[in-house]
Amino acid sequence: MTGTYRLGIDIGSTTVKVAILDQEKNLLFSDYRRHFANIQETLADLLEEAKEALGDCSLTCMVTGSGGLSLAKHMGQPFCQEVVAVANSLKEFYPKTDVAIELGGEDAKIIYFKGGIDQRMNGICAGGTGSFIDQMASLLDTDASGLNELAKNFQMIYPIAARCGVFAKTDIQPLINEGAAREDLAASIFQAVCNQTISGLAQGKPIRGNVAFLGGPLHFMSELRNSFIRTLKLEGDAIINPDNSHLFAAMGSALSIEENAKEVPLASLVKSLRAGIEMDSEIKRMDCLFEKEEDYQSFIARHDKAKVPTGDLSNYKGKIFLGIDAGSTTTKVALISEEGELLYTFYSGNEGSPIATAIRAMKEIKEKLPEGAEISYSCSTGYGEALLKSAFQLDEGEVETIAHYYAASFFEPDVDCILDIGGQDMKCIHIKDGTVDNVQLNEACSSGCGSFLETFAKSLGYNVIDFSQEALFAETPTDLGSRCTVFMNSNVKQAQKEGATVADISAGLAYSVVKNALYKVIKVTNPKELGKHIVVQGGTFYNNAVLR
Repeated sequence: MTGTYRLGIDIGSTTVKVAILDQEKNLLFSDYRRHFANIQETLADLLEEAKEALGDCSLTCMVTGSGGLSLAKHMGQPFCQEVVAVANSLKEFYPKTDVAIELGGEDAKIIYFKGGIDQRMNGICAGGTGSFIDQMASLLDTDASGLNELAKNFQMIYPIAARCGVFAKTDIQPLINEGAAREDLAASIFQAVCNQTISGLAQGKPIRGNVAFLGGPLHFMSELRNSFIRTLKLEGDAIINPDNSHLFAAMGSALSIEENAKEVPLASLVKSLRAGIEMDSEIKRMDCLFEKEEDYQSFIARHDKAKVPTGDLSNYKGKIFLGIDAGSTTTKVALISEEGELLYTFYSGNEGSPIATAIRAMKEIKEKLPEGAEISYSCSTGYGEALLKSAFQLDEGEVETIAHYYAASFFEPDVDCILDIGGQDMKCIHIKDGTVDNVQLNEACSSGCGSFLETFAKSLGYNVIDFSQEALFAETPTDLGSRCTVFMNSNVKQAQKEGATVADISAGLAYSVVKNALYKVIKVTNPKELGKHIVVQGGTFYNNAVLR
């Protein structure tokens, strides 16, 4: 193996890392890149760049990472556990490390070195990891680096759960609706990640001595690192923050290569990846939503019949009624005439500030309101009902379930079931003899709601509208189950590894929304239990894949 370079490949849940070491263990080439579920192509691109930098050298190879085992098998290369790879890196470059804390896209680890190695890793929950931070950042209409910049100017910390992204959203959303500073929320998210890692993995075992911070999130987000440093009360040399901390698993896998390992030219690795590697299938497939364009067009025509009567605000005279729905992720405003015609609508994402969004709507109404028209009564509902009623001095605030029933009975007087899927909540309202008989809501879990779809769309580089369009003619939708968002992330990742298209995943998620509503929230055993006159409400049903 004399003169041969060592290639370490770390396939994470969200990124691919490569590190090439020489015989003296110097880092010759490295890179870190998000793969957006296209692992083979991303790795091929990185190795192509390595070939351009170093020439077509022969090297030995080792693969690690949560997404690396299957790929290593099909590439014919050895695999090592990432905890072992990280431990090997630290032993080589920072032998005085007592404890290592590593955060990845979907995993978290703490490794104790004193008195024998004690390795701890999160299980099937990705709460408090990089993908969790991405989800929380999207709530504040920024990305992970933007979250870090916001956190630099925090004044106070709010208690937020980080054991699961769903629970954390439930904590954060009311704070956003109440006008909490984004800077404080950003710092609170980082503190929640810190608390989750320490409590969930250390579980009372002290973290003392020299502590190394590893992995992409801790490498790129200084304020996340500072949350750990503050909480653990670390100072001076006790803080180990390596320059290549995000590459330590890749470097460690290179260090784990055995002396008699088989050499392979870099070009042949690139060639095999470019040719495409057939992977084993673990994810089941389901029936397509629409077999042909005609089916879709007849579906659209059928649902287009349910239209709201509208009027022209510009020449309206008389009394107008104002309704504001301050939802978990969006604000909706409507003006209704005395005859029940819809004169004006406003629908916008809150982008972290429901009051600012509502002010935009009020300004727009002020500009459009003609002489002779007056707003005679106003009412708010939704998550931010009390906040908006107070801010705009509205006449009344109404409970959301009653508002749903009034609207549904206007269009379908015999309604006996209302199914509402919003940004972060899901409701099934049963009506009996003209009154609300029973209400079922999702509890601490918002899996299968609108923000659930939006988060997945953003993670794949789509907006939610384009993402829903992709689903309509997917040939083989993936069966992703109806589990919590965090667990379903793993199913999506697995489907991506097996070559599922974005369309297949989008359609699979649409199926999951419906399964989640029926089997987890409403807990039906037979769809006929829902009722004979069902009205669906909520922005999520604008997604024709979900409606189908």
